[in-house]
Parts: sequence; structure tokens; C-alpha cells
Amino acid sequence: MVRQRATTMILLALLVLVLTACSKASEVTEATPPQQDTPVEESGTQTIEHLKGTTVVPQKIERMVVLSAAYIDHMLTIGEKPAGVNVEVRYGGDYLPYFADQLAGIPTVGSADSPNLEAILQIDPDVIVIESRTAESTYDQLEKIAPTIVLGTEWLDFVDDTTYWTQDLLTIAGMYNKVDLAKEKIAEVEQQAKQLKAKIEQLDQKKLAYLRVREKTLQIYAAKGHPTNTLLYHDLGFVPTTVTPAEQREDLSMEKIADIDANFVILEVDPNADEYLNNINASSLWKGVPAVGADQVYTTDSFWLFKGWGAIGRSEIINEVEEMIQ
Repeated sequence: MVRQRATTMILLALLVLVLTACSKASEVTEATPPQQDTPVEESGTQTIEHLKGTTVVPQKIERMVVLSAAYIDHMLTIGEKPAGVNVEVRYGGDYLPYFADQLAGIPTVGSADSPNLEAILQIDPDVIVIESRTAESTYDQLEKIAPTIVLGTEWLDFVDDTTYWTQDLLTIAGMYNKVDLAKEKIAEVEQQAKQLKAKIEQLDQKKLAYLRVREKTLQIYAAKGHPTNTLLYHDLGFVPTTVTPAEQREDLSMEKIADIDANFVILEVDPNADEYLNNINASSLWKGVPAVGADQVYTTDSFWLFKGWGAIGRSEIINEVEEMIQ
């Protein structure tokens, strides 16, 4: 009898413990509301500010189509490959040569001015990135295909900002959570320029003219107004000539060639400009330019204006200039 009473008491005690535990669990459940699902905005997407406002894109971007040589450079700089790229019609309608190896097999989608909407649609991009000039004519059409980010700015808005070329790189890097890597690449290029500038400062004569031969005219680039210009005259420390304009490139008549007092000439020749280049080379005025007499005219490819916008391209320009001054 005693043993039965003890067993009963133990069972009652266990029952009290179970009921108490259930009661406490119920209190916790009532006091703590069920957790809400994490909003898609926080877990699966990111919001990008750009020239057309704000656009929501996937947090993990797998297929980005870019319609700018600069943006190709930016993606390759951070170790990403675009899913589709623009071409430059005046250079044969194919990959730009200095990216060709890295872009092999990537679909081309027309030019920035006239993108091939059907080709872009077939890629099924997560996001499209374009320049402000492209947006003027095609933004609404592209936005119907995929979220479209508009970068860049109006011409000369950045005329006094020598680091402007880094802004779009950092924006694209941010979309991939690779801003730190982008900053490392920017620092590497800046250090490369700094080292070359120290060599250029040792030159007795360092006046430079950056010229472009077009089909029917000769142009001289300004001391600023474009990242390639500021790379040459600001970052590397070349001195503008007396005919180098301050902000915008200008046409030079054959008569004005005599006023080019450059110790170095960088000559960029358009694909259709061979005849005009022959006329320049035959001119006695051209032969009177100091750089011509000293055999310090360096013909480069037609891509410096593209290269100046990106870390890869700028590094290539610096390497060319270093060879030029040796």
C-alpha cells in the first residue's frame, strides 16, 4: 500500500512538471509573434541608383549585358564576364581587339547606338547596363527586356574630376559585392601612373600633342574633358602644347600644323584615314614639328579613347607611354 501511494505521488509530480512545461511553452508562443518571411528586397535583390532613378536587380547577377567598352573593362577588372557585349561598327563590328581573347564566345548584341534587341532578348539578361547617350534612344525598349541601369554622364560634366573614370567601375563592382577588389585595381593603376610620372618629370622636354587623324581632318585632343586626356596631362605629367585646347578637341588645319611645338606626338589614326595621313606626312609643315624631327611620333591604335575609361585599358596606355619615352 505504501509502495502504491509512493508510485502515485511520483506520477502526479511528473504530470505537474509536464503541465508546467506546456504552460510555459504556450506563454512563449503567445508572447513571440511568428517570424515574417524576409522581404525579397532584402534577401534576393538589390536597389541600384543611376541616372534614371532607382532600379531593383537580383542580388546575385548571373547574366549582365553591357553596351559600352568601358563597362566590359569594368567587368573584366573584377573577374566577371558579361553575358552580351556591344560592338563598334567603325572598327569592324566585332570585339574590340584588346578584349577579344577574354570575350571569345560571348554573344555580341549590336552597337551601343543601335542595339540588337532580339539578340539581347535571347540572352535573357538579369540586368542591362548602358551609357547615358544610349538611353536617349533605347532605354524604354531595353527596360522591357530586363532592368536597365544607366551610367555615365553628359559630356564635360566631369571636366575637372580626374578620378571620374572610377565611378562607374565602383558602381558595377558594388552590384557584384566586389568594391574592395575594384579599389585594389584602381590603386594598382594609380601606382603604375605615379611611377611613370616620376620618370617623365626627369625629361628635359615633355610637351605632348595627342592627335587624331580622321578621314578628312586632323584633330588635337584637349588637356582635360576626357579620362584619356587627364591621364596623359594630369596623372602622367606631360605638358600641353601651345595649340592644345583646354577642354574640347579641335580641328587643326594644315596651316596650323606648324604651330604644334610638341616634343612627343601620339597619333591615333582612324581606319578610314590613310589617305589624309599620307597628305600630312608629305607636308613640309609636318616635318617641321619638333617631335617629327626627333623621330618621337608614336602611332597607336584607335582605342585609346575607349581604354582611358577602364583600369585594364589605362594600364595598357601607361605601358605604351613608358615604351615611348625610353
